[in-house]
Amino acid sequence: MSKRNPDRKSRAPWLAGAALLAALSVLPASAWAQQKTLYVGMNGGDMERAFTQYVFHDFEKANNAKIVVVPGTSTEVLAKAQAYKGSPQMHVMFLDDGVMARAASMGLCEKLRDDPVLKDLYPTAVMKDGMAAGIDMGMTGLGYNTRLFKKNGWAAPTSWMDLADPKYKGKVVFQSASNSTFGLHAFLMFNRIEGGDDQHTDPGFAKWSSTIGPNVLEYIPNSAKLAEMIQSDEAAIFPLTPTAIARLQKRDIPVEYVQPKEGSVILMVGECVIANNSEPDLAQKLALYLLSPQAQANALKYGGHFPSNRKVQADPANQDMLKQFQTYMETAKVLDWDAINATRAAFNARWNRTVER
Repeated sequence: MSKRNPDRKSRAPWLAGAALLAALSVLPASAWAQQKTLYVGMNGGDMERAFTQYVFHDFEKANNAKIVVVPGTSTEVLAKAQAYKGSPQMHVMFLDDGVMARAASMGLCEKLRDDPVLKDLYPTAVMKDGMAAGIDMGMTGLGYNTRLFKKNGWAAPTSWMDLADPKYKGKVVFQSASNSTFGLHAFLMFNRIEGGDDQHTDPGFAKWSSTIGPNVLEYIPNSAKLAEMIQSDEAAIFPLTPTAIARLQKRDIPVEYVQPKEGSVILMVGECVIANNSEPDLAQKLALYLLSPQAQANALKYGGHFPSNRKVQADPANQDMLKQFQTYMETAKVLDWDAINATRAAFNARWNRTVER
């Protein structure tokens, strides 16, 4: 009869378990942690592709996280955040500056935690006492059709008031101020020149019909149609951003940007951490990372998004463009979005009734 150790069989499971624990103990800590998912509301298309492929990746890898984009326009993302205010479905959202001002006023944003990176931003990029911050800076100035200008022997425009020059009669294309940020920016700068401010727009409305109004060929709801109108030489001069101009130039459309002598208008995409979200610490960490030189350098290189962080070093292909952008920032104006939003419904109704009637 065999004289096997009677305890041998009972010890086998214990030994196997001990071996498994020993093996697991050498795995990295990240293997133990469950991957967390953050949902970010932002514009789809080019912006989503650039951030998903080249900006979010480093954060995901360093934090064992997955970032899922919830695409939509600023107003659509705001509506989603508002609808789920009591139980947020998103963690961070990107909104145009005017819409972001509304979001912060509605209590949808959680204040960004204090961090040295905030001191590296342009002062205008810190919004609503730190409730949000710009991650993509831009400005609205003037664009013009270089082919048409050359054909007519016209000098490049230099002022917002060039939109009222009689020689451009029927050649000004203007985005609707009730639908487009570009159109609103241009009107408010004209209004300032005429003596108004962002709360009081009577001067601009009073002078519109005798200055810029007669020159306008068409009020367009957005800039989608603009490329076609430039190529057909219908559009000579129009409000637009340096980024939009650069994209048109890449399509061989004959356009150029100019910074009006009165200054351009800051056009910024801001980010905020959504209040009461399910991952407040990780969401704050993501928001601060997106303000870092590393993240914003990649956003510039791969997406053409101008940085809010003044310490960003551009790659060789974008160095000249970044230097020019920094020059534009020196004279760019900031709008009072609280004043604008407080009267926006009445402004839109007046614009539609008296200008685009």
